[in-house]
Amino acid sequence: MIRIYENPPRHQWSELQQRNSSDDDRISERVGEIIGRVREEGDRALFELARQIDGVELATLRVSEQEIAEAASAVPDEVRQAIGKAIGNIRRFHEAQRPAPVDIETTEGVRCCQRAVPIRRVGLYIPGGNAPLFSTVLMLAVPASVAGCSEVVLCSPPNKQGGIAPVILYAASQCGVREIYKCGGAQAIAALAYGTETIARCDKIFGPGNRYVTQAKQAVGGHVCAIDMPAGPSEVMVIADDESNPQFVAADLLSQAEHGNDSQSILLCLSADFARRVDTATEEQYARLSRRQTISNSLNGSRIIVLEDLAQAVDFANGYAPEHLIIQTRRPWEIAERITAAGSVFVGDYSTESAGDYASGTNHTLPTSGWARSMSGVNLDSFMHKITFQELSREGLEALAPTITAMAEAEGLDAHAEAVRIRLKQQKS
Repeated sequence: MIRIYENPPRHQWSELQQRNSSDDDRISERVGEIIGRVREEGDRALFELARQIDGVELATLRVSEQEIAEAASAVPDEVRQAIGKAIGNIRRFHEAQRPAPVDIETTEGVRCCQRAVPIRRVGLYIPGGNAPLFSTVLMLAVPASVAGCSEVVLCSPPNKQGGIAPVILYAASQCGVREIYKCGGAQAIAALAYGTETIARCDKIFGPGNRYVTQAKQAVGGHVCAIDMPAGPSEVMVIADDESNPQFVAADLLSQAEHGNDSQSILLCLSADFARRVDTATEEQYARLSRRQTISNSLNGSRIIVLEDLAQAVDFANGYAPEHLIIQTRRPWEIAERITAAGSVFVGDYSTESAGDYASGTNHTLPTSGWARSMSGVNLDSFMHKITFQELSREGLEALAPTITAMAEAEGLDAHAEAVRIRLKQQKS
């Protein structure tokens, strides 16, 4: 079911590390058109695009307080309890990330400080589509709340009835989010970035989405609005040895594959026999699942790679830089400590990626497409920015003056040097 590669030479690794996604100029062009329309036409463009793309006539963009209140009754008790438990764990983990202030004297009389402040207004994008991802509401809204962002706005595509999935509305309300709009796709990203008559522009945009959403985030992120990270199709990599449970491994590969047609699941293992056992288990479990067409499409671009040893597996994994990395080996922490590029790492047989997706406490909004080599997943810092302060006494400036003026003059910036000298020429009061 999944293609197996046995001991590929290193010169082939780069090919095997390629993702399923590909740049589509037509998508870029269409996204550019949508962004342009929203900038020029504001709300009118959002209503027309909802009709053209979502197939729905909207009376208003903003979700009413009544709609939010009614959502709770449509969510089963079991799901509401699960949301409450997940919120608690996510909150605890992100509260532990609060940055400590910095306040030191670098030189006598020279005080330097740094403090983190919350981003004022943040926009959260929540995919609606076939699977309304209410878990992403928790992953974004909880740290925004912990950080102290004063304005949190949420956009999600409307359904055919002109509403948003009740479970998304309920999750948002439990996180304190009340400003919610029926708006999806690239047009939502444009509205959050540039603002319309109804939706005020945001300082930073968060959240996953399809290729149109991703392209739109990248387009606005380089110009008018910060974004959390570039993102592409979801991916998982599993490192296993011959003592691993093939049923566990197969389940993890399948759980990621059901995200989308272009998701990718990769297994790194040490024998062809184990590879075949996982492939058999994958086929058996696949027959019991509901999203088989999506899974099948994803697995067509997935692979099982047999390597000589775990050292090679570590090298391959760090080169790939997976969004999710699951380590199911005899001594998993020995492997985990050697990982330098991954969005989130799941250590041991019982650490399924599903736990991180929903309720362990870590954030599931993670870098894909190799961005984990240089970028972190969403965390508390993502919702804050840091400001530095400095205070110099006269004595402190006197001590630094030779250093400052020498450097300024070497750069040909006389005014910088003079700004120091003019102060020191003044008599002490």
